[in-house]
Amino acid sequence: MAEIKAHEFDAFLKQRAQTYRCFLIYGPDRGLVSERASAIAAMTGIAQDDPFSFLRLDASDLAGDPGRLFDEVNSPGLFGGGKLIWLKGAGADKGLADAFSALFEKPVEESYVIVEAGDLKKGANLRKVFETERAAIAVPCYADDARALNGLIDSEMQAAGLRITPSARALLLSSLGGDRIASRNEIQKLALYARGLDIIEDHHVTEIIGDASAISTDDAVDAVLTGNRAQLLHAVQKVTASKTPIFLILQGCLRQFQLIDQMRAEIEEKNSSVTDVMGSMGRHIHFRRKPIIEAALRSWNAQAISREMNRLQSAILQSRRRAALEDSISMQTLLSITLQAARLRKA
Repeated sequence: MAEIKAHEFDAFLKQRAQTYRCFLIYGPDRGLVSERASAIAAMTGIAQDDPFSFLRLDASDLAGDPGRLFDEVNSPGLFGGGKLIWLKGAGADKGLADAFSALFEKPVEESYVIVEAGDLKKGANLRKVFETERAAIAVPCYADDARALNGLIDSEMQAAGLRITPSARALLLSSLGGDRIASRNEIQKLALYARGLDIIEDHHVTEIIGDASAISTDDAVDAVLTGNRAQLLHAVQKVTASKTPIFLILQGCLRQFQLIDQMRAEIEEKNSSVTDVMGSMGRHIHFRRKPIIEAALRSWNAQAISREMNRLQSAILQSRRRAALEDSISMQTLLSITLQAARLRKA
């Protein structure tokens, strides 16, 4: 299986990345996805300012023309040599997975392909295609743990020629972790604020650092499922502040309702209990989110789940067709589902 563990990336980039041509970088930490995709792009050695060798695409660009992927990858650069195709906004779309399956029927020898995707669940079509292809690899990106965050702090402090006290480090850690780019930006902001000092202390952290720990679409999705309007607005504000498209929250909600729909079908078809289904189908869910999913599973019936999935699918389609109204369409949809969830929890 061509997949690395989240913590193995740095070693992989130095030692083995050159042996692959196609990379799927996915996960809920959009900042880390972007950072690792950029690192792989730099590793290829292909200049991103060369329009004849570098091509940036959105997954929607291939929706009506999946054969374009094959054509772009297999056409040489204007002056010969390989190309770099960087695809953003990928999801669990079967059409995109089929396009890569067709591409992998022949070895990719000259070009490089980087695919940025959201939080693809285990068994998602695109993940399966990359994980079973010998010349491709899947790179998961999950929110940084304490070890990764400490390493990030150390690298940025060293680059700035600064030291940080243990108590200031602990205070800083409490405000980091939801998004790699947001975390790095906060640390760099602190380093800039402390320029000219030898050591960073507690008061420096409290004076300049915001809360970068909750910038995640999961927070917004959880707010929708629990019917918490205030929490949703707060989460959306953090998501947009991190320059993460609000459209990704719609995608996250749809994936969550699809999972809940599968669980509900299992309960009704096999007369299983909610606890049993959570144990068998919810093992990959983070332990902090399991109570939210379990409560939603008890509140939503199959008909209501189907209605909201249709609402989300329609909103996603409209937001793609009318990009200028993406934020308005997304917020209206998210608020509507949040209000419905609140009613169901009270029923």
